[in-house]
Amino acid sequence: MFKLTTHLSGILRDLEEGGIHIEVGDDFAKYRSYRRKQIDRGPIYPMFDVASSYIDRTNGFWICGFNSSGELIHTQAVRLLDLSGISLARHLNIHRHKYITPDTTPDPDLTYYSGPEALDTITGQVCYQGEFWLRALGLGGPRSQGATSLLSRVLFEIMVGTWNPSFVFALVPKQLGAKGAHLRYGYCHCEPGRWLGPNQQVTEEDYLIWMGANDMANALAQAPQSLQRASGVSAVQSTTASVDAKGRLNAKANV
Repeated sequence: MFKLTTHLSGILRDLEEGGIHIEVGDDFAKYRSYRRKQIDRGPIYPMFDVASSYIDRTNGFWICGFNSSGELIHTQAVRLLDLSGISLARHLNIHRHKYITPDTTPDPDLTYYSGPEALDTITGQVCYQGEFWLRALGLGGPRSQGATSLLSRVLFEIMVGTWNPSFVFALVPKQLGAKGAHLRYGYCHCEPGRWLGPNQQVTEEDYLIWMGANDMANALAQAPQSLQRASGVSAVQSTTASVDAKGRLNAKANV
């Protein structure tokens, strides 16, 4: 607990000095209200939506980041899944509707995820990290300063300290996974995957990024990196022009 508190206090202080105030919560009705105000993003994914799934403090928590003006500039969430006796492959097949991006397939009932070998070996107490979004602010913004890694580290520290899961995984779009997005999040495994529709057509390509318990322990044993602040450039700016639509993240991805 002392180690967790020490790591988190240092990371949160660094983020605060960089202009990002962090709020951690487990009230997903409140999180839903935050997300519904974001007209520049797609809807919240069902896995983290209390209107679609049972999620509370026993199996999930969320992290939101706000700038000095109180604007929401960051979100992420994690959910604990009890996959005792079944594999992640089976879980994704049963609950495909909660992971498939809306309107990407002609028939969600006949669409399934395939490709990664790890799908058959990930089981037990498994965490799913999603909803990762960090507003793009251009050169000198939090992304270029390394905020992605620090924000993901906050979630990992709390997640492992609370549940000590056997695995954690996330899904990221191909264009981000191919660029090494998993490394910015702190993941060490990345495997190409795809959603196949009723006629075996590829409806969407998502990479599976994941870590086992030993991977998480090794990652958290490393000292967190500090934000790389550019001199003379504000870490967080509150302007309408600061929202970069092209830089927005897939809601279920982690970048």
